[in-house]
Amino acid sequence: MFKKRDWLAILGVVVFFVMVLTGCGSEDSTGNADAGSDNDGSTEEPVELVFWDENAGPDRTPIWEKLIDEFQKEHTNIKVEYVGLSKDEAKSKLDASIAANDTPDVASLQSSWLPEFSIRGALLPLDDYFENSPLIDTINEGAIQFNKDIVQDGQLYGVPYTQNLDILWIRKDLFDKENMTAPETWDAFFDSVDKMTKNDIYGYTIRGGAGGSLQLQRLMYAYSGITEYIDENGKATVNDPKHAEFLNKYFDLYQKNTPKSDITNDYKEMVAGFDTGKVAILHHNIGSFGEHSKSLEADQFEAAPLPKSINGNYVAEGGNTIGISIFKNTEHPEEAFKLVEFLNNAASQSHWNQIVGQIPTNSEVLEEEWINEAQHIKVAFEVYDNPDTMLYQPPFYLPDYRSILDNKIDPAIQSVMSGEKTVEVFLDEWAEALEASNAKYKEAMQ
Repeated sequence: MFKKRDWLAILGVVVFFVMVLTGCGSEDSTGNADAGSDNDGSTEEPVELVFWDENAGPDRTPIWEKLIDEFQKEHTNIKVEYVGLSKDEAKSKLDASIAANDTPDVASLQSSWLPEFSIRGALLPLDDYFENSPLIDTINEGAIQFNKDIVQDGQLYGVPYTQNLDILWIRKDLFDKENMTAPETWDAFFDSVDKMTKNDIYGYTIRGGAGGSLQLQRLMYAYSGITEYIDENGKATVNDPKHAEFLNKYFDLYQKNTPKSDITNDYKEMVAGFDTGKVAILHHNIGSFGEHSKSLEADQFEAAPLPKSINGNYVAEGGNTIGISIFKNTEHPEEAFKLVEFLNNAASQSHWNQIVGQIPTNSEVLEEEWINEAQHIKVAFEVYDNPDTMLYQPPFYLPDYRSILDNKIDPAIQSVMSGEKTVEVFLDEWAEALEASNAKYKEAMQ
C-alpha cells in the first residue's frame, strides 16, 4: 500500500572533474575546451536515444518535451528523440515494434504491460542499475516491489514515476445548487445520479468505448469488497453474484441518467461532458485533474473516493502505476538509464505529477507545498493511508490480460448496453477468458 511517510532521501552527489594536462591536446591554442564535450567535461561521442510516450496529447506531450530538453542541457552528448503515441494505439504499436525487433531505447509503460513485454524478452532488467542509483533511497519501495512481483522472473523492468487512483469527480457547483454533497455509499451514489439528472444535465456518464473494462472492474471490486481476482484453483471472481448485482444497477442508468452516446464514448467525450456541465458525476482517476483545471475553476469541481465496499472498507486496484523502462535492444544502456534517473528525480516527478494531478513515487516530492494543498491528492491519501483499505491485484502476470480486456471485454460492454447480452452472460464470458488464459499460463510455467 502506498503510504505518505518520511523517507530516507538524502544522498550526496559526487561530481567528477576531468583534469586537463598541458600538452595533451584537450585545449586549443586559445585555451578553449574541445567542442562537443558534455557538461561534466567528458568528450564522449554523441549518443542518440529514442523515447516513446504511451499517452501523448496536447496536455502531456509538452511536459515530456520540457523534461527532455532539460535532460539534454545537463547531458549535452545525449540527444533524445521524443515520439508520442496516443493511448488508444500505444499498446499495438509497441507490440509491432517488439515483433519487428525495432523498439525504442526508453519508454513510459503501464505496469500492466511489463509481464507480457518481459516474457517476450523485450525489456532490459534494471536491478543492477537501480541498486547503484540514488533512486534506490527515494522511489517508493512498495511500487518497486510490485513491479517485481508481477513479472515471471521477479526482476525490475520499470521504475514507476507516478501512481494513480480511481475516484469520482463531482461537479461541486451543480451539487451545491441542490444542497447535495458527494456520495459516500453506493446507495447514495445511485441516489445522487438520479437526483442530479434534470434540466438537460445527466447525473452520470458510462464509459462504453475504449478503456471501459478497466474502469468497470475497478467499480465492481470497489463495490463488492472482493480482493482475490483469480483464486488458487484458477477460478476468476469477476462473475461473482455481487458484481452482477452491481452491474445490473449500473447499466440500468444508461440512457435514463446518462447520455445515449455513452455506448461509444471514451475518455475524451466523458471529460467533455463533465467539463461543460452536462454531466454531474464522472468516474475516472486523479490523473484527469489537469484537464478539468483548464476548463473549470477550483470551486466548480472536487474529487471524492469511490464509495466504500458493501463490507465497509475501501477497495482499490494495486499497482496502478506508470514507469520508465529500457528496451533490451538499446545500444546505449548506460545513457538510457541516465534518462530513467533524470525522469524520476524529485524535480522531474514534481513537475509531471503536479501538472497531470497524480501521485509522485519519489519521496522527496511528498512534502512539497502543492502536494499538501491539492484536494484530489488528499483524497488519494485518504484511501491509500486508511488502515482498512484493501488492494486487489489483477492478473498482470498473464501475457494476454490486457488483450482480453481491450479486445474482448471492451466491445462486450457495448453489447450489454445495447441489450444484446445480459450482465450475467457478459461476466461469465469475461471469467471464462481469464480462466482459460490462467490455465494456459500455469501449464507453460510447469
